[in-house]
Amino acid sequence: MDLHLTGKCALITGSTSGIGKQTAKLLAAEGASVIIHGRRKPEADRIVQEIVSAGGRAFAAIGELASDDQVAEVVKTATAAFGGIDILVNNAGAFPMKPWLQTTASDWTDLYNSNVGSVVRLVTLIAPAMVERKWGRIIMIGSYLGSMPGSPAANYATTKTAMIAQAVSLARELGGTGVTANTVSPGPIRTPGMEGLAKKMAAAQGQEYDFEAFEHAYVERTRLPAGKIGAPADIANAVAFLSSPLADFITGANLRVDGGMVPTIN
Repeated sequence: MDLHLTGKCALITGSTSGIGKQTAKLLAAEGASVIIHGRRKPEADRIVQEIVSAGGRAFAAIGELASDDQVAEVVKTATAAFGGIDILVNNAGAFPMKPWLQTTASDWTDLYNSNVGSVVRLVTLIAPAMVERKWGRIIMIGSYLGSMPGSPAANYATTKTAMIAQAVSLARELGGTGVTANTVSPGPIRTPGMEGLAKKMAAAQGQEYDFEAFEHAYVERTRLPAGKIGAPADIANAVAFLSSPLADFITGANLRVDGGMVPTIN
């Protein structure tokens, strides 16, 4: 399917690994120019080179999204690279694992600044030009925990709930401008973070690392309807569609790509 992304430019935050990297590579393969964002230049440059070697167009923008000044630099670099940003994928975010009663107010506010404040910083700098051009896509990478919060990631889940709300309110504010705002909420995905968790669990149990064994136990414990843990490509495919002109009539939506993890009708 041709997603009609040739000539578009996408900024994908946190795109040096996992879901962000896979999304950037897919959008580039679909013809978009992509901005690879991260905090470490060597990692971002490596992904840029992989995309360029495959025939795509990519450029790196480095910065910490919890800082107003660094976000401004990221946007300046990204805008200059290919002449503007048509697609913003808010993927970057911290994921601490800590029981509710062991977290402090500072833990909550710091994470909110990182995961939610970063979206505000980026959108307020990027969306006005989208409105002026009468076309744009803003996509939040949420989580199934945004709809089904739990411990030991309560503060993280709360930030993801807030991001879903950000997309809904933004969709209404940008109504009629040609700019859409949506959320893609992944379920369990085999990212470096999940692999790290699996390794820690194996070590704690005195066992050798075996992701397939971890996956089997996870699916059994959660009764995950899909019967498997997802891949970054599962999320990238959804993001690519929402990024395209084919998704003009979808805005304010929360698309759960979670293998059926959340047992609700929406």
